[in-house]
Amino acid sequence: MLQDVIKQAELLVKVLDYTRVGVLITDPDLEDNAIVYVSEGFSKMTGYSRDEVLGTNCRFLQGADTEKSQVDALRQAIAAKEPALVEILNYRKDGSSFWNELTIDPVYLPEQDKLYFVGVQRDITQQKEAELEYKRSVQQIKSISTPIVPLLDGLAILPLIGEINKERFNMMFETVTEEVGKTGIKKLVVDVSGITKYDSFVVAGIFQLRDVLKLIGTELVITGMAPDLAIKSVMMEANQLDSISTARSVKSILQEAYEIRAKK
Repeated sequence: MLQDVIKQAELLVKVLDYTRVGVLITDPDLEDNAIVYVSEGFSKMTGYSRDEVLGTNCRFLQGADTEKSQVDALRQAIAAKEPALVEILNYRKDGSSFWNELTIDPVYLPEQDKLYFVGVQRDITQQKEAELEYKRSVQQIKSISTPIVPLLDGLAILPLIGEINKERFNMMFETVTEEVGKTGIKKLVVDVSGITKYDSFVVAGIFQLRDVLKLIGTELVITGMAPDLAIKSVMMEANQLDSISTARSVKSILQEAYEIRAKK
């Protein structure tokens, strides 16, 4: 019976050593909740050998940019003997950083009447970098999609360039209304000369933007509409076109604004 238990334990250790994730087991009865087991996967992931890790606390993985809130969450979970899952920036032995998806679970062994903590580490650096790149891309899309350019007091221009799809319009709509409300723009000039695809979605979006801006006291003016775009607009929204102000170009808007200023 004892031999079977030993064989099972040896098999479990071999399985853990060959997993790609890192596994640590700590003993809270030892000083500083010391590590009592280290898998081969952990050593490969971090560069630390078993001898360097056994008997220590795994805080050696923390570094300059490790978020304190994540460390506190782990500490609180261990103190309460509760499971925890965090994504935390850790550091390898060579000083390079990696994103660690760390789960910690309390495991009670009734035959020993003893509690251990099992920590499983998974390197999710590529996943996190992809997420961060996506967020950066979204921010870039926002800045490109809604480049509101202030011209004069109370007057600004929004040049629309490229294809306006649903995602881009939603970003534009949210950002423009927020910016207009914050800065007190009285007249927003939307230049459509750079739009590559002009369809019913774009027309409907412009009318929607006009209606919202009107409610907050801002006039919408369309410029840069080529003859073919004007014909499409008439075909799509003929009954509403007379309610939108238009101008030949941004230059003509500026000229008019300067003439009004000069008269004051």
